[in-house]
Amino acid sequence: MADSTAIITGGSRGLGLALARSLVVDGWHVVIDARTSGELDQARHELDQLGSVKAVVGDVTDPGHRRALVAAAVAAGGGVDLLVHNASHLGPSPQPRLAHYPLAAFSRVYEVNVIAPLALTQEALPVLRSGGCILAISSDAGVEAYEGWGGYGSSKAALEHLFAVLAAEHPQLRVHRVDPGDMNTRMHQEAFPGEDVSDRPPPEDSVPGLRSLVDGGLPSGRYQARAVAAP
Repeated sequence: MADSTAIITGGSRGLGLALARSLVVDGWHVVIDARTSGELDQARHELDQLGSVKAVVGDVTDPGHRRALVAAAVAAGGGVDLLVHNASHLGPSPQPRLAHYPLAAFSRVYEVNVIAPLALTQEALPVLRSGGCILAISSDAGVEAYEGWGGYGSSKAALEHLFAVLAAEHPQLRVHRVDPGDMNTRMHQEAFPGEDVSDRPPPEDSVPGLRSLVDGGLPSGRYQARAVAAP
């Protein structure tokens, strides 16, 4: 897969950065993004030492930013082989019950977690190579009804169904919805304020499963990253 090209949203830290490291080391051209330049510059500097990376600062809900991501990927590798929808918005924390969920915050969760991935996919489809792969990073909250998780959880459920339909409409692509499992990340800490989440596995533990999906021949579907990790 050397010389292949990937776009990874939310690639400045956590799972996105861990996957970017893995791909860059293997010769991929990788385009990452983040909303702020500080962490993105740090990630770009680190990845620059390993291989080919482009960093584009911006918000995935911005059409101009989405166009810039795809343009950067085409400039790097002539097309797109992998599109990873990793950027997510948790919403208010602690997570409010639906009866009191601020609707403006609810709308923002859906803009980032559902509408932006579809919009970026629409932007990338004309240059997404046949046999290419899309990873929609989901959560167990997208299939389980956890009290207090109606906003984030329902957005991930919507994301999952959206990309299940996309898989049916584009059989030439591999479209995977992936639950990476609990991870020791900033978002996980924000979801449980005041708790110690340091006992959760690092995001790097979920990368082998993601690579199995990217590099392997599994059909489009929903997977748990640690269950499909190659030995």
